[in-house]
Amino acid sequence: MNCLKKQGKLKDKKEDSDTDSNRKEDIETISVEVGSFCLTARAVKLEKIHAIQDYKSQMMRKEEEEIFYSPEKMEERNGVVHTVDEEEKKRLVHMRSIVENQDPTCKDTDDLTLRRFLRARDLDVEKASAMFMKYFKWRRKFVPKGFISTSEVTNQLEPKKVCLQGTDKRGCPVSVLFGARHFPCKGGMDELNRFIVFVLDKLCSRIPDGQEKLTIIADLQGYGYSNSDFRGYLAIFTILQDYYPERLGKMLIIHSPYIFMTLWKIIHPFIDENTRKKIIFVETKKLQATLLEEIDKSQLPEIYGGKLQLVPIQDA
Repeated sequence: MNCLKKQGKLKDKKEDSDTDSNRKEDIETISVEVGSFCLTARAVKLEKIHAIQDYKSQMMRKEEEEIFYSPEKMEERNGVVHTVDEEEKKRLVHMRSIVENQDPTCKDTDDLTLRRFLRARDLDVEKASAMFMKYFKWRRKFVPKGFISTSEVTNQLEPKKVCLQGTDKRGCPVSVLFGARHFPCKGGMDELNRFIVFVLDKLCSRIPDGQEKLTIIADLQGYGYSNSDFRGYLAIFTILQDYYPERLGKMLIIHSPYIFMTLWKIIHPFIDENTRKKIIFVETKKLQATLLEEIDKSQLPEIYGGKLQLVPIQDA
């Protein structure tokens, strides 16, 4: 009897031991599975982090390419070279018929002017015609005499913030703007708008036959908070892209401080994409190489290592 009891107890112990062993194996299996899941989850998380980092790096490189100039990318930034083909000629004739029908006095406008508006709207005749008519009406109202006189922009001329300097390698006029000499309150917006037209008209009058562009160097050395002028900068780009399309060859912005870059992020979305492509922020270490890529040393101002003295636009 006692032997049977002992055998029963031994059997129970063995079953308990087997159960404990099975439980231990189950726990180990679960642990392995949980561990595998954690590793998988961690791998997925790391993969996502790497993907995000890669995307950010690509965006930073893209932004850098859009903002900062590198000499080897100059040809890339020059854009498509326009040639007058038969299709463009047909559209130009069509555009002329539309604008002359709206205002017969448009017949005095030369083909080169109409073509700039046509190209600014990617050869879309309707859009180009509307753009030109807007310009035509604006010009008649804003510049009734056909030009802006120095007496109309005396406050803007006084600080000598714009100089007319030689030509670039294509023979196009070069202008230097000094951002630290501009103060938003002086003269008000009306006079600033007149001054913008005064400068652009003077530059365009210096463009030689066979060329249509101009080059601008915007020097922000010494630029500070008192020079910041959101409305003024917006007026410059609005007038430039709406009323002087296809005139800007390149605008090279040099010595740009952090405060301007902050303001630029606000202005940037308001500028037409075609105009934005022509605006290049030049790194200081590449300054001379960049300028010499565009302008011969004999035509470059002395302050940038060239041979020309600065000449205020009113004296040019």
